[in-house]
Amino acid sequence: MPILELSDEQVIELVRQLPPDRKRAALMALAEDAHTERAARMEYAESQLRRLCSERGLNWDAMSEDEREAFIDDLIHEDRQCSG
Repeated sequence: MPILELSDEQVIELVRQLPPDRKRAALMALAEDAHTERAARMEYAESQLRRLCSERGLNWDAMSEDEREAFIDDLIHEDRQCSG
């Protein structure tokens, strides 16, 4: 099947020409893709946080939400002294 190359504007204009039910189907498909990508990003981020905790002798799964927030805050502000 040949690949048709369109600009973003062309794609948007084509979607605008769809009947309302097909527009909704397109939107739902895009939303599902975004949800799947977000879940994959969150899974990756959590694995990296677990690794960073382990390197520092901490257990991400045993930490409270407040401890997790403090840990992430310390990571973001590595240029200051950590509160651990």
